[in-house]
Amino acid sequence: MSANETRVTKISKLSERVAAASESCLVQILGPELGKRHILDDDEFTIGRDVKNNIVVDMDNVSRRHARIFLKDGRFFVCDLGSTNGTYLNDEEVLEETPLRSGDYVKVGGSIFKFLSGGNIESLYHEEIYRLTIVDGLTQIANKRYFLEFLEREMGRCHRYNRALSLIMFDIDHFKKINDTHGHLAGDYVLRELAATIKPRIRKEECFARYGGEEFAMVMPEAGGENARRFAEKVRKMIEDRPFEFEGKNIPVTISVGVADMTADMTEPHQFIKVADGNLYKAKKGGRNRVVG
Repeated sequence: MSANETRVTKISKLSERVAAASESCLVQILGPELGKRHILDDDEFTIGRDVKNNIVVDMDNVSRRHARIFLKDGRFFVCDLGSTNGTYLNDEEVLEETPLRSGDYVKVGGSIFKFLSGGNIESLYHEEIYRLTIVDGLTQIANKRYFLEFLEREMGRCHRYNRALSLIMFDIDHFKKINDTHGHLAGDYVLRELAATIKPRIRKEECFARYGGEEFAMVMPEAGGENARRFAEKVRKMIEDRPFEFEGKNIPVTISVGVADMTADMTEPHQFIKVADGNLYKAKKGGRNRVVG
């Protein structure tokens, strides 16, 4: 194609894109999970620190049940639920049931949400920006940034409610050899296929992420140590048994896995990661293709 030619392409209709954003939503523009879009696809939602809320904001200045968003007469309203620090709409304290207009800002403790009514195409923009900040481009699972934020939130939550939390870290054995023997495209293929194999087994309350290079991590809230170890062994066996074939050549793939359980003295993510990573190192020193923890 010459510099004077323009490629002909089909442009999707604006109406089609608006249809994809047909549901109202709250976009978090300040606080944890910055940029996340919460679809308002039911008649009532509660916001608060407790995990039983529809929208959980894990901040100490947010009450356990802080605010309520609900549908009445075809539009959404907001009301406070007797919170300690109050609920604010565009900097005005919410003292009674108040209707929401597209573009309104709802402040809950130290977190701010932007309300976008159904049909507002801006919500798709926020969704894509959020996805780009939390998803690893190659494997299409969570990236390291999201993993660290998720782990920090879950550690705080599990400490407060005295709940179990397990961390699994693993990497691909002899990954450099795969790259050297079969090429970097083959290495990328292995990373993508491995992630795609494990991803469907991850529950929505868990996190599966690419930690870096050929290393991956899983955060398992309330799984309990033995359950986490059984799952780690299941994943190890699944990868060992799965055929990886690139350009007609079979690539043997195994993983070494380290498992750790959160203890009372762990207050920072790096402490937790150090233990899981240490067990991963032991798995590799012990012969690879095994689980330690």
